[in-house]
Amino acid sequence: MTDTTIDKVPTPIPPVMPPAGPRPRWWALAIAGVSIVLLGVIAVSALVPSRWFATTENQRLMEDQPAPYARIPASAESVNDRVEFNDLPDDVVRYETADDFFFVTVSAPEQSALSWLLGLSEPTVDLLTEEDKFGRRTPTQSRQLSLQQMRTATQEAQYLALLTAGYEPTIERGEVVIQDILCRVPDENGVECIESFPSDEQLDPADTILEIEGRPIGDLNDLTDELAGRSPGDEVDMRIRRPGVGELDVTIELSSDPQDPDRTIVGFIPFDTATVDLPFDVSIDTGPIGGPSAGLAFTLALVDELTEGELTGGRNIAVTGTIDLQGNVGPIGGLEQKVHAVQQHGVDVFLVPANQIELSEPDPDDPDDGICRMDCLVSAGKGEVEIIAVATLDDALAALVELGGDPVVPVNATSS
Repeated sequence: MTDTTIDKVPTPIPPVMPPAGPRPRWWALAIAGVSIVLLGVIAVSALVPSRWFATTENQRLMEDQPAPYARIPASAESVNDRVEFNDLPDDVVRYETADDFFFVTVSAPEQSALSWLLGLSEPTVDLLTEEDKFGRRTPTQSRQLSLQQMRTATQEAQYLALLTAGYEPTIERGEVVIQDILCRVPDENGVECIESFPSDEQLDPADTILEIEGRPIGDLNDLTDELAGRSPGDEVDMRIRRPGVGELDVTIELSSDPQDPDRTIVGFIPFDTATVDLPFDVSIDTGPIGGPSAGLAFTLALVDELTEGELTGGRNIAVTGTIDLQGNVGPIGGLEQKVHAVQQHGVDVFLVPANQIELSEPDPDDPDDGICRMDCLVSAGKGEVEIIAVATLDDALAALVELGGDPVVPVNATSS
């Protein structure tokens, strides 16, 4: 038997190929390209100043101008956390408060093209021109006057608070600081100054008058005494202090008062720099914050800490408004932004000036639109805010009692 071997040819094994991936799609590449371009545009727009694009009307000149700044909501901060009493006499009690008064701030930062675009749909963003932010002053002058306003506000608050609480503070006149230079002849619309007083050539807002003819000028009484024996057209040597520059010697030509030609004047509006002499030390740490709008808030917080009971009625109260030595509450700027800041902070009551020019009746078809003149509710942010208009310190104290707060009992009141 013959053995026969049959060789079998093996079946070839096909090579293993990786799975086919999806083919690149043109639209994916397009989206990626567009995304890169958009990111580049956003990055560039965050660096480009808004003054190249944004404009708003200059209310004084009635014309559109570049708007490099914007007024926006800032914060609501506790006044009570900033009040400090030093070395109180034994007969003076500082009462602990369970809740706080809040003062409210706005800011006006420089805007980029990106922030301008994002703010177009925000009702609480107001575009500002250079003049809107600084007035007709330099930024340094504006800043110095803003800080002076805050110092004055704290002084007036301390005086009124201690007087209301039953103590006997007194007022002393302060340095002669120039708030604004007067215009001798305005145009027929009262917008532009046709002719300035001669002193305008040498003096600027925020200057402090230190001496006249070598004699110290400590307050407005000293200035009045120096001018009493002089006539319009006389020239006097002055020493002044200018923010950012230092002391300067200038020669000023005196003028006559347009309202009283027999009266000799320099030609400026003085700042209220009166200081308060307190029976004990009180201070309010305002930090870098400027402006006078926290005056009423400071006053109420100090009264609350110097008298028995709770003015707040067990709730936080936001407050804005200037205050003068007679207890009158004055208007402030940026009310709409301040309402928004209060809402975002979660405070539900906001005392505002009754004569605030920004107050307006809401749309009757939309009760949440606008800020109303009478007591009302505004809804947005974290919830409703009750807006209460007050014209005086007494109005504010009465409103707090209506909200559940305790009435003020002066420390010198006799008990029955």
